[in-house]
Amino acid sequence: MNNRKLQFKFLIAATILATGLGAYYPLSAAETDVAALAKNTHFHGLAVDMKDPSRLYLATHHGLHVVAPDGKAVRVSDTGDDFMGFTPHPTDPAILYASGHPTNGGNLGFITSSDGGKSWSKLADGVGGPVDFHQMDVSNANPNFIVGISGGLQVSKDGGRSWKMVGPAPKGTIDLAASASDANTILAATQRGIVRSTDGGRSWNAAHLILRPTTMIESVADGTLYAFQIGTGLIRTTEPNWNWQLVSNDFGDAYILHLAVDPSDKQKLYVVTFDSKTRAQAILASRDGGTTWTKFGGV
Repeated sequence: MNNRKLQFKFLIAATILATGLGAYYPLSAAETDVAALAKNTHFHGLAVDMKDPSRLYLATHHGLHVVAPDGKAVRVSDTGDDFMGFTPHPTDPAILYASGHPTNGGNLGFITSSDGGKSWSKLADGVGGPVDFHQMDVSNANPNFIVGISGGLQVSKDGGRSWKMVGPAPKGTIDLAASASDANTILAATQRGIVRSTDGGRSWNAAHLILRPTTMIESVADGTLYAFQIGTGLIRTTEPNWNWQLVSNDFGDAYILHLAVDPSDKQKLYVVTFDSKTRAQAILASRDGGTTWTKFGGV
């Protein structure tokens, strides 16, 4: 298969996962294993539980789950809603943010949990809402600064209570990341590469010279940025030098949709991958900063 066809195949599957399209499978709230979960729902977000870094939060098409190292997965949310834009608060382990769709249809708006994901309440509708932020991030530089995409790029400067439409989102955006050093700097992973805004989303410029479809971008509190580019692999830079370097390209036909870093140990990374051939999801773990990877929880 030539490179253009391979990129197109990757991109179509990435868009399906990023936009939450696909079949809806009924799931119970009972304990299951993450391998079974991977076959019956879509994974929409990933985060390390700051209260217990051995566990992962997994936002899915059927609620928020917690996954233990042995692969046991338990739904912690009271509902089986579709959690999109899942993002933890940068410093408060009890507070989580999300958006998405309720099980009975419609949009959730901007929602928050203060009990580790068990119960959720709507904090705001957003502009033109209730919104459905498929791409969303909270700034490590200023946790009151939150960005999301729904009908355009929306920004909140008061922790999600009120929102302003800044302008159109970058064309073909798949993922968003807020800078850890400057609340006015936002990055987007798009179908044509990585772009950056330094004026709160009003204007955008290339943040990487290589213009390849980019399926994920993640900002870490220490200023490190990770991204996954089709045809390159997992890359990393540190603000403000923007000198991107390859971390690993050993993912075969799979590519990364979500990445989380253990805040207590920056060498521990976790990713959700999607295989372009088998359409299988997987959770992988790294203990050496992303150089080598193993399956997490048997997926």
